[in-house]
Amino acid sequence: MMAAYISKISYYLPELSKALSESGIMILISIIAAVALGLPLGTFVYLTKKIPTQSNQWLGMLANGYINIVRSFPFLLLVVAMIPFTRFVLGTAFGTYAASLPLSFVAVAIYARLVEQVLLEIPNDILELAQSLGSTKFQLITRFLYIEARSGLVLSLTSVIISMVSYSTVMGVVGGGGIGDFALRYGYQRYEYAIMYTAIVVMILFVSFIQISGSWVSKKINKK
Repeated sequence: MMAAYISKISYYLPELSKALSESGIMILISIIAAVALGLPLGTFVYLTKKIPTQSNQWLGMLANGYINIVRSFPFLLLVVAMIPFTRFVLGTAFGTYAASLPLSFVAVAIYARLVEQVLLEIPNDILELAQSLGSTKFQLITRFLYIEARSGLVLSLTSVIISMVSYSTVMGVVGGGGIGDFALRYGYQRYEYAIMYTAIVVMILFVSFIQISGSWVSKKINKK
């Protein structure tokens, strides 16, 4: 029994390795987008609520609209709806890198909302202290808000990574590949249930590792 299982795993190992690589690429690109775009976007939305001005109100509404629409859009339908845009931007709508574009849109929206929520939990005293010291907006963000909220920001990013692992499993619909596509094509559709469950266990272990690592880092940098 075990020998047969090991034989099957050995046979599918190249495809499994390829699927893990594809999932890694999609998740990495979407997380880079989340940090590079979602963090400043969530911070901007927070500032439009805490320090409202006429010049940023409309931009704040647009940013909120983007976040709300993307987060509420059924993900599979979003992937299909973005095919023309993906093809326009990348020249193709299929493949791992093409699949990373809708994933990135979702990652940015999710992390932006989580960033806003984490920042809203910061006591108003911190904001008032920064303003009384004559801090610029950049200093307020980098020396007060992010320092105070760093633990929550790490935990939020951990949640986004785990969400991207889940979302990436359906990217086979646009030829993105990945571990979810591997489980369906080589496990479920071929009735190789041992292969399917192996892929599921790999995903569970990966998610557990991400959660434990994120919690450890968050606890390590939490100076409260």
